[in-house]
Amino acid sequence: MNLTSAIVLFAITWFLTFYIVLQLRTRTQAEAGEVVPGTPPGAPAEETVGRSALIATGFAAVIWAAISGVILSGWFTIYDIDFRGVLDKDAYEQAQQAEPAAQ
Repeated sequence: MNLTSAIVLFAITWFLTFYIVLQLRTRTQAEAGEVVPGTPPGAPAEETVGRSALIATGFAAVIWAAISGVILSGWFTIYDIDFRGVLDKDAYEQAQQAEPAAQ
């Protein structure tokens, strides 16, 4: 995995966790008893976007580290999910065997 792939993986993981965290502990205006005219009662009573972003960053870092560890370790490769046999696994295995000889 190169640097660009790692950044894209973190960004996707961060946004997914951010959307989940935004829904946690949200207190609506109806629950607070102060509905602002012109807004729906289900709108948040106060904004906690910064706090949610920090929490999402922590969770995303842990999830990203786990996914990156699995990818970099080689426990799971794209050839493991090639159910239709489209990819050339023999060429991949030959390249893996030739790699230590090149060093």
